[in-house]
Amino acid sequence: MTTHTDNEIYSSRTLNAPLELVYQAFANPLHLKNWWGPEGFTNTIHEFDLQPGGKWLLTMHGPEKGNYENVSVFKTVEPNKLVAWKRLSQPLFDMEVAFEALSPNKTNISFRMIFDTVEACNKMKPFVVPKNEENFDRLERELLNMI
Repeated sequence: MTTHTDNEIYSSRTLNAPLELVYQAFANPLHLKNWWGPEGFTNTIHEFDLQPGGKWLLTMHGPEKGNYENVSVFKTVEPNKLVAWKRLSQPLFDMEVAFEALSPNKTNISFRMIFDTVEACNKMKPFVVPKNEENFDRLERELLNMI
């Protein structure tokens, strides 16, 4: 894991899948709902308007209890390259998901979470870093189901 600045959390994984398939796992809400979030969570996607200015409304259902409402607005959508959004619900941060083809069947995906302050970032980091890895694990399983 590489941290770019003190107010960012950066996580990435190299996946054994073509770039277009990895991007579709994110861009298609029918796939995204299956892998987004930590282990044990399920998702209800209420709105997913993947274009600049479009909304993403999501309820994450915890494995034991709790529903977590997520409201975001997409800022950048470059298919097969970059999707960025601003979270409007707590915790507040900007998110960038980058996609990079390393070979015809290998793709790097990265999450960059940008917080307003170092303090806000440090508060989330102990939880987020391992949960991002769980998120990537779930993505790998979803990609196998898409082939």
